[in-house]
Amino acid sequence: MEIKENADLASRLLNVMEHDILPLTEKGVAGGNKVFGGALVRKSDHSLVMAETNNETENPLWHGEVHLLKCFYEQPVSKAESTRDMIFLSTHEPCTMCMSAIAWAGFDNFFYFFSHQDSRDSFSIPHDLKMLKEVFGLEPGGYNHDNAFWRGRGIFDIIATLPDDEAQPLLEQANRIRGRYAALSQAYQASKDDNAIPLN
Repeated sequence: MEIKENADLASRLLNVMEHDILPLTEKGVAGGNKVFGGALVRKSDHSLVMAETNNETENPLWHGEVHLLKCFYEQPVSKAESTRDMIFLSTHEPCTMCMSAIAWAGFDNFFYFFSHQDSRDSFSIPHDLKMLKEVFGLEPGGYNHDNAFWRGRGIFDIIATLPDDEAQPLLEQANRIRGRYAALSQAYQASKDDNAIPLN
């Protein structure tokens, strides 16, 4: 099923971030985890399948996206519904491990709010970009966003195509979301030396 990249989609993804992912991430950060999270949304009606957040304090592989997939496959819904029928929402542009996990799980898409550069510059978590450069020789965002596995798009890329009257309320919500993540990032950075995450 084709995903229509329009104001309705952008609005729904922002709402899922604000109302479903962020409350989980607030709890996760309070437990020493990073600010990354994700959600699965049905393509057909944009209803939520599942939301999750980073859980690296339990296992350093449980990035927001991979932890979401772990939890999804532990539930009966994974046997009843195909990943091809879902939108994969990531709060932050996925790292190389998470991109691969999305592909291995059979998703043909992912959408993200914060870019790789945001992870480095606004969140002081540069590991994604360092791995892209050191292992794959790629610059930030230098991977193929359209490939044989999936199409990766930023929510702001969608908003940029909209007329002003549709874009403005989305940008206002996006700024509100940015503010909440900025506060969570400060909390994580202030306490990260207390956790045992290898790349904190």
